[in-house]
Amino acid sequence: MENACAPFDKPQFRQLLKDMKKRNEQVIDDTTADSILTTGFTEEQAKQIVGTFEEFLKEKQDEVMALQLIYSKPYGQRKLSYRQIKELAEAIQLPPYSLTTERLWEAYKRLDQSKVKKSGPQKLLTNVISLVRFAMQEVEVLAPFTDLVEEKFEGWIEDQEMVQGYVFNDEQMDWLRMIKDHLATSIELEFEDFQEVPFVQHGGFMKARELFGDELQPLVEKMVEVLVG
Repeated sequence: MENACAPFDKPQFRQLLKDMKKRNEQVIDDTTADSILTTGFTEEQAKQIVGTFEEFLKEKQDEVMALQLIYSKPYGQRKLSYRQIKELAEAIQLPPYSLTTERLWEAYKRLDQSKVKKSGPQKLLTNVISLVRFAMQEVEVLAPFTDLVEEKFEGWIEDQEMVQGYVFNDEQMDWLRMIKDHLATSIELEFEDFQEVPFVQHGGFMKARELFGDELQPLVEKMVEVLVG
């Protein structure tokens, strides 16, 4: 009991709990009629938001590890981690920037809808990568990170079959798609992850090893390089 209660003796931890509650708490008013407060950004507001983001990228490119890798490494050689992407997403939320991926996405859409795809119903942390690449003009269209990973996955599978002459069976393809989906949301894959959902529901690491043998590790490394590198 003493060990379990020990963290709550620290004021910093208690404050953290209060801050988390404040950020996530929702008040549902089912009696007051809704009224429209705003219909979105004006073009001037959108320009200001985008300008703030571009200013952030310039000022923090040597401080935030994810930006250091993006700016210093060519595409395909950026081995980003989920922790680094989380740090980046949290950094843009801090004053004086006070941005979110959702606000940025809507701002870019307001400025040029033809170059911005819907971000999707899920608020994926990895979408911040798409925003950075779009701001740096590495890509012409702002698309959800999952869409980019899906497109690269299809190209990689085609290359494996047409160029490398390697054809995966149905069960192997199911596993490759699970790995692809995991990378699209988590950007990295450790072998411990094979013991988590959804992999464990399909036999976990032992099943993956059975299907791919000694090629499992180089296969995962190649998928990380191609899909999210």
